[in-house]
Amino acid sequence: MEPYASISVVSVLVVLLLANMQCEAQLSPTFYDSTCPNALSTIRTSIRQAISRERRMAASLIRLHFHDCFVQGCDASILLEESSNIQSEQSALPNVGSARGYGVIEAAKHEVEKICPGVVSCADILATAARDASVAVGGPKWQVKLGRRDSTTANPAQANSDLPAFFEGLDILLRKFSNKGLNARDMVALSGSHTLGQAQCFTFRQRIYSNGTDIYASFAVTRRRQCPRTDGDGNGNLAPLDLVTPNSFDNNYFKNLIQKKGLLQSDQVLFSREPTASIVNEYSNNPRTFASDFAYSMVKMGDIEPLTGQHGIIRRICSAVN
Repeated sequence: MEPYASISVVSVLVVLLLANMQCEAQLSPTFYDSTCPNALSTIRTSIRQAISRERRMAASLIRLHFHDCFVQGCDASILLEESSNIQSEQSALPNVGSARGYGVIEAAKHEVEKICPGVVSCADILATAARDASVAVGGPKWQVKLGRRDSTTANPAQANSDLPAFFEGLDILLRKFSNKGLNARDMVALSGSHTLGQAQCFTFRQRIYSNGTDIYASFAVTRRRQCPRTDGDGNGNLAPLDLVTPNSFDNNYFKNLIQKKGLLQSDQVLFSREPTASIVNEYSNNPRTFASDFAYSMVKMGDIEPLTGQHGIIRRICSAVN
């Protein structure tokens, strides 16, 4: 009887392994080809329209996907609004008053629901929107792996602890990315999304008034004009993250870091020492390598702990659980 018992155990293990592989395999660029063939073109049209109305929205949508994936995985938890059952991630410190683009994702979801109700997840729309946003402002294109499902919970505590902060040093940033399966090269590539968008005064005030050796003096003086020293005065005033071309996807962000013109402390530390300084140098000299690595790392980030198979739900609207 013992050999048969062993075979039975092995069989169970094989079945479990295959089931797990099938679950992982559900993320695929062709996931909606038969169930909603026009999903991607519908999302793309909606995102393009939003960015044509406000070019800054491209940066916001890429950031929104990033802030989703770093909390509970890429499950659209960041889109859930406060309710009697949900404590929203939108109220977490890294998101409150700065994360934006929720309405753009909701509008894309509304258009997709018209053609394929209950089929396409908000998590997949968010991942696709980030790619379409990159392309809309001259950035790289990549195949988005699809098949994620939406969470029924949010986790503001994890948002506060796991999302990188503008004041953090290199070791902490490396650890936070490593905890999500992303290495130093991924971190530098993804940080390159700061070639787009703007930051609020309170996030860079300490840096521009520090008189530090890692900030170009005239750059600090220029930024002080719209960011008073006193906390509370002009906290929400905006400055471009990329001094040169803030609305176009290019590699000027890395050139800024070499010139000590990174706006955020968490940006400038990338050029402070290894293992990241040489990658900054490489990307500053080779925009094609940066674009290729950015696309690769966005796909890799999109693989963080997705809900697939029978896990999660397909939300009818992105801001609330069905």
